[in-house]
Amino acid sequence: MKSKLITSFSLVVLFLISTSFIVKPKTQDFQAKAYYFSKSKMDLGNWGARLSEAQKKDVEARMKNRLEKGYVLSFNKEESVFTEEDQLDAISGATDSWGKNFAPGKQYKNVKTNTQLQEQEFYGKKFLVKDVLQPIEWNLESETKQIGNYSCFKATASIPTDKLTWYSFSWDKLRNTAESDSSEVKEVKMTQVEAWYTLQIPVRHGPLEYWGLPGLILEVSADNTTMLCSKLVLNPDEVIEIEAPSKGKEVSKNEYQDIIINKMKEFRNNRMRR
Repeated sequence: MKSKLITSFSLVVLFLISTSFIVKPKTQDFQAKAYYFSKSKMDLGNWGARLSEAQKKDVEARMKNRLEKGYVLSFNKEESVFTEEDQLDAISGATDSWGKNFAPGKQYKNVKTNTQLQEQEFYGKKFLVKDVLQPIEWNLESETKQIGNYSCFKATASIPTDKLTWYSFSWDKLRNTAESDSSEVKEVKMTQVEAWYTLQIPVRHGPLEYWGLPGLILEVSADNTTMLCSKLVLNPDEVIEIEAPSKGKEVSKNEYQDIIINKMKEFRNNRMRR
């Protein structure tokens, strides 16, 4: 998380964000839009060790639309809606249809009612995932830094990895599920999270599963991904519609995880039989 890639990325964003914040006079109840973009460091593991530098660069170019993403967080004092901006594949010019099966859908959070609603589409089936907000025990620290025109404070937390990635899938997750079915108790994998929030915007919102700090989260780093706010618009002239999603089969986060795991088990077993 402290890699050179993330450090240089942060410097670029700090330059951009200092010129991108837009504040308009307050003419209505408070509402705003925060624009984030994220960048992930690709871990090729043992397979990557066998690739040449040219091959690694080619893989990174093909994976760019999964490693770099843009998002919008629309919010008022109590509610927020978080959506991903569509991006075209850098090579083919098409959208990433496979990746969309495991990407976060439209997410609605209500910090007053402790409610989260999220649209997910998995292989053509629509789901409405309804659950409570992810509990996070933040450690508020004294370290500060400036992000654009905003003074930010640091906060850290340790969160079960599966709770942060309940909408996604990896073959490691499938193996871990098989191990958890055995009588042996397995250690829960945790993700270390670092967030920067500003008291100048005293709302408890943030991107993805992150929330609950005494100010808007402008930057968050977890595992190999850093997400930063590049533009913030307060009280725009046009009213921002914040609507909770309502379409799809209603399930909980745990139930949705089970649906993904069982479907991927089915794919694996069919492939092995062939």
